[in-house]
Amino acid sequence: MDARLESDFLGSVAVPAGAYWGAHTQRAIANFPLTGYPVPRALVHAFGQVKLACCRSNAELGLLDARRAAAISRACEEVADGQWDSQFPVDALQGGAGTSTNMNANEVIANRAIEILGGARGDYALVHPIQHVNLNQSTNDTYPTALKVSAISALRGLSPAVARLQGAFQQKEKAFAGVLAIKISHSGTRMPRSAR
Repeated sequence: MDARLESDFLGSVAVPAGAYWGAHTQRAIANFPLTGYPVPRALVHAFGQVKLACCRSNAELGLLDARRAAAISRACEEVADGQWDSQFPVDALQGGAGTSTNMNANEVIANRAIEILGGARGDYALVHPIQHVNLNQSTNDTYPTALKVSAISALRGLSPAVARLQGAFQQKEKAFAGVLAIKISHSGTRMPRSAR
């Protein structure tokens, strides 16, 4: 396997050369092989939206330079659109209250932004997963926010089906309006609906 060597405060780790994720994600793959199911894609896409909002806020506040912000924004949009779903291999069940999911997003966005800026994946001097992508954020903020965003998106997607179900119930209500139904009175005797 072709690999690049990445380092963090725990030391060095080999990451597949073609991967957009980095050291933290690579460690999470090894540490949490629990279900074989990755983080749901709707949550990954929501992370892209949350990271995009954070990037824009940091840029507007002057905390992130325009060049980096533009590259990070584009990378976030691509994550939100599902372009990099294959780059989110972290297991859905993991320790650390979602830190590995947040870091997976940070690393993919950083490496894609680095690529947009003409650099090589892993060159975190250009765009750093924590110092730039995760600027002024915490997993305790981003994960619940992304979870809410994905839930709202799912409910919006469910809305047309609920409307069709309501329409079907209303049609049945009209179709069966003349049918007598039996109701049990409190005394236990059956009464036709017209006698209620």
